[in-house]
Amino acid sequence: MLSNYATTWTTDDNGNGRVTYHQTTIVEWTPATITPRTGGHHTVTTQKKMNHAAAQFGLGFHMRMYHGTWLVDDGSGELPFHDGIVLRRTSN
Repeated sequence: MLSNYATTWTTDDNGNGRVTYHQTTIVEWTPATITPRTGGHHTVTTQKKMNHAAAQFGLGFHMRMYHGTWLVDDGSGELPFHDGIVLRRTSN
C-alpha cells in the first residue's frame, strides 16, 4: 500500500493518474502508457514508492536494482530503466 508520507496521487475518470513524491512526479499513466521518473532521486525510497504505486493502481510494472543498475519489468521482460521511459500498458 502506498503511504501518504510526502506522497500524493490523483486519478481521473478517463484512466489517467499520477503519483508525486515530495515535488517529483514519480509515476504518471494513461490508459495506454506508464511513465516512471526519479527526477534524479535514485533512492531505495523512490523505487519502493514506484513499486507500491504500481501495485496499488494495477499498473503492471516492477522496479528493482541489480548491481547498481535500475531495471524495470513491464511484464514482457526486464529493461534498463532511464528517467521518463515510456512503458506500454498491457492491461488496465
